[in-house]
Amino acid sequence: MLRTILLAFALTACSTVPDHGQSSVVDGSKVAWSLSGKGQPVVVLQSGLGDDRNAWATVFAALAAHYPVFAYDRPGYGASQSKPGPRDPCTIAVELHQLLHAAGVSPPYVLVGHSIGGLYQYAYARLYPDEVAGLVLVDATHPDHWRNMQNQAGAQAALLKGMRAAVFTPAMRPEFDDQDQCLARFAGAVPLGKPVRVLVRTRFDLLEQGGFEAQIHQEEAGWLVLTGAGQVQSVNSGHYIQQEQPQAVVDAVTGVVHEAGY
Repeated sequence: MLRTILLAFALTACSTVPDHGQSSVVDGSKVAWSLSGKGQPVVVLQSGLGDDRNAWATVFAALAAHYPVFAYDRPGYGASQSKPGPRDPCTIAVELHQLLHAAGVSPPYVLVGHSIGGLYQYAYARLYPDEVAGLVLVDATHPDHWRNMQNQAGAQAALLKGMRAAVFTPAMRPEFDDQDQCLARFAGAVPLGKPVRVLVRTRFDLLEQGGFEAQIHQEEAGWLVLTGAGQVQSVNSGHYIQQEQPQAVVDAVTGVVHEAGY
């Protein structure tokens, strides 16, 4: 998560997701979205903390050449209006469910999530399993990430708390604060029983090395237990795998689609 937040302020995508002005009203707020491609299943992209849908620009067109691809700006990001209230993973999953319905985008879905967006997609798969054909986690935030970070990587946790106070946007703060809420309802659940790919990075910045890096590797293995995925796929990349190694994400989605029988 550290690098997600640093890059959210430093990176500008070299391209953008096509924006045809689509939007839907969900719970009183306008939410902007993009949809390209035809067929089934629908690939649904969820961005990380501080990112709008353009975080997926590098892979959007490549995926849309084979499948319908849906990407959106969560409330408070990009072209979407902000909204008050809780911003925990379950709330965001429910909002996405409502948005897909309002936009007329029917299941089945292959859910793809980067960083904390992976946590949100995991929550969606737990809440609406009958709608989900498969799941691709792109260096995803584990449900125990913030608790583990405070216990195992105190220096990085303190840095993150300082950044939250000083540089987080109004949309980022509640998502950060609520990231471990609602997840107890999934404790002890059986594996998803869906095709899953877990992509993880191999490169860590200097600030992330040590206790934080060790924590991340423990959590990577934890995703196998939670999802039932067969293995972790290491990618020669930093945290933004979809931008640094986009083909790895495209291949993971293709693998899930084929395994799901489409």
